[in-house]
Amino acid sequence: MTSPLEQKKTRIAGPSVVTANRTWDGAVIYRTVSHGWSAVLADAAIVRTSDQARELLAESVADDVGAVGAYIAPVEIGNSGAIMPGNLREHIRSQGVTIGRSIPA
Repeated sequence: MTSPLEQKKTRIAGPSVVTANRTWDGAVIYRTVSHGWSAVLADAAIVRTSDQARELLAESVADDVGAVGAYIAPVEIGNSGAIMPGNLREHIRSQGVTIGRSIPA
């Protein structure tokens, strides 16, 4: 993972996406192949090399559409082709906190 200020240090170990948050509602969004943004991870452009990641990140940072803090995040691609967050932080960002809480009676 990297921030825009660390673009020159970009190293990816597997499939990754460019993600950010919308400023007006905080929704998690992903950069798409068509150079837009989507709130659906399945729509995200997958990058597999550092050069691809740097290029997509630079494009995303330059695109002033109300997205803040664009960065590269890992993803996993299942046998069926489904794209899933590649670590716990990204899972929580995309799905929200999923830990149940029980209250004693």
